[in-house]
Amino acid sequence: MNRLVFETERLRLESLTLADSPFIVELLNTPGWLQYIGDCNVHTEQQAEEYLRQGPLKNYECFGFGLGRVTLKQAGVPIGLCGFMQRDYLEHPDIGYALLPGFVGQGYAYEVARQALVVGFTELGLPKLQAITLPTNAPSVGLLNRLGFTLETELTREGDDTLLLFGISAAGWRGGQLKQVGQST
Repeated sequence: MNRLVFETERLRLESLTLADSPFIVELLNTPGWLQYIGDCNVHTEQQAEEYLRQGPLKNYECFGFGLGRVTLKQAGVPIGLCGFMQRDYLEHPDIGYALLPGFVGQGYAYEVARQALVVGFTELGLPKLQAITLPTNAPSVGLLNRLGFTLETELTREGDDTLLLFGISAAGWRGGQLKQVGQST
């Protein structure tokens, strides 16, 4: 099963395990996560294990992909998450990414998300990817535009904030000519 495992020049993306629970507690309680993604009520390692079981690990089992742990290759330090999720209210997989505050603004999100697109379109054979973000999340909107996503519409789900829905198809993907860095397993 392909779980979106690859390397870039500086990063490695690996499948999450229950051993990642302490890191998940840290990441899901950062100011950026809370502001732009929301409070997932993950404050203990036990809650993090349940989050992993019901989220990334379930996506691996059901779809063959999910969020992965982004790690600095040289230091072996986990710095964030990136990968694909199949949401029940979206037709196509949703690319997601989040980094610890100390690693924002250094090009890591672009580097790992760009390689995730390579893997998604070439190795997983996904015909289209989508992305959702709050309109106020200017860094995410900018990153999606830089990756080649285009704004498709606004989504408003009952009880939720309005979200921007972006999309990119394999056929229209500008990065199709990118040289593959790393290899999926």
